[in-house]
Amino acid sequence: MIVPRTRLYIMFWTFGGLILALLCLGVSGSQSLYDVQWLPCPFVDEKVHVNEEGHTETKYINREAVLQFGNVGDKPLHPTITFLVTASKVDMRRYLEGSEDTLHCEIRRYSTGGIVMRWPTAGAQDHDVWFTCTIRHTQGLFVITTFLRHTTATPAQGQVDFLQWKIVNDRDLLSTSAAMVVLTRTPSVEVGFLKEPNLHCQFAVDHKLPNATVEWRLQRHGERSKLFSYSSRTGKIDGSGVAVKAIAAGNASFKLPPTRKHSEGTYICSVMVPPLYGSHDIPLTLSEQPRVSINVGSTLSMTLGKDQKLICDAEGYYPLDVNIEWYREVSGGSPTPSFLKNVLYSSHRLHQDGTYSLSAFFYLQPGLEDSGYKYTCRVSHKSLLTPIRKSFYLIVTEPDSTMWYITVIGFIIAMLVIICYMLPQYLAGRKAAKKRF
Repeated sequence: MIVPRTRLYIMFWTFGGLILALLCLGVSGSQSLYDVQWLPCPFVDEKVHVNEEGHTETKYINREAVLQFGNVGDKPLHPTITFLVTASKVDMRRYLEGSEDTLHCEIRRYSTGGIVMRWPTAGAQDHDVWFTCTIRHTQGLFVITTFLRHTTATPAQGQVDFLQWKIVNDRDLLSTSAAMVVLTRTPSVEVGFLKEPNLHCQFAVDHKLPNATVEWRLQRHGERSKLFSYSSRTGKIDGSGVAVKAIAAGNASFKLPPTRKHSEGTYICSVMVPPLYGSHDIPLTLSEQPRVSINVGSTLSMTLGKDQKLICDAEGYYPLDVNIEWYREVSGGSPTPSFLKNVLYSSHRLHQDGTYSLSAFFYLQPGLEDSGYKYTCRVSHKSLLTPIRKSFYLIVTEPDSTMWYITVIGFIIAMLVIICYMLPQYLAGRKAAKKRF
């Protein structure tokens, strides 16, 4: 008894050790995004010149590049353009989620628009060069833009920055520092009517008490309207929807009032800390699923020779486009259902809440061969992952001959009653009239 039990213990601990080793390998083999050392990040370079008419023309050039995280003096990990992001109070990695293969990174040059000023951190210079690094989650979880500051060896002279961009060669290593991030975790929003969505907007700066201005604007039909603005320098507040106290902690999220049709549009969150201006566009669309019904139950019994109007209603949907189809198939389903061609449609009905309704109907006068068929109304709409279906089974019967016989016999009896009782009275009346005359 001792040997089998000992073997059992050995097998148990061996198996447990293997499981633990696999778990350890899995943990050590995985890497959190906060610890990631580099990301592939194409660099969209610019070649700017002034044409003969005095207009500025820009040619964009896509170049291979890498975003590398480390310290000043680190060597590049790859033989390509390397943007080395050194340690600062702002680390874009702490805002990232998901895995590396779900991230889309892009670096661009950033122009201060002629504003020349020293960024208020140690080591900054008046002639610093700026880049933006934008990372998007491929499944729409977030978009984050980081402003990277690079100090050049020699300052540019005279012209606006974009007319004399710093030349970046194919294997250059540019040491940068993250100065500000602006991100949203709601890159696009789709909600129903009378909802109060929260549009996320967050920012962080690498120094205390920045001179920040936060704004929210709505762009709709080519026009922009200001919804909210706040300046930390003046303390002036215009509009509502943002918790001002939260702005000091970097939270500039905007809460919408109950959504209506005019709530659709592109909401723009912008944060300005001179000379930097970061913003994110958040498109908001409204969507309501249709309520679908038909005017009969799950089974429809009809008598041969009769007809009936069959109606399929789709109600309360938004936006306008909806597709309603009637088709029939043999009981038990058919790989090739037959779509009805005699279907008529009502006009779209607009309700006070901004939603729409539509009806699709046809007149059914079945034969005995139609009995047993399954009729289905299928409604497709943008708000639906799969179409909504409402069905009924048709049963067709011949007219009841017993009722016909009863009707005929009843008619004959009624006529006999009239003849037997009404005719003698009529004849008696005529005789009485003759005696008077």
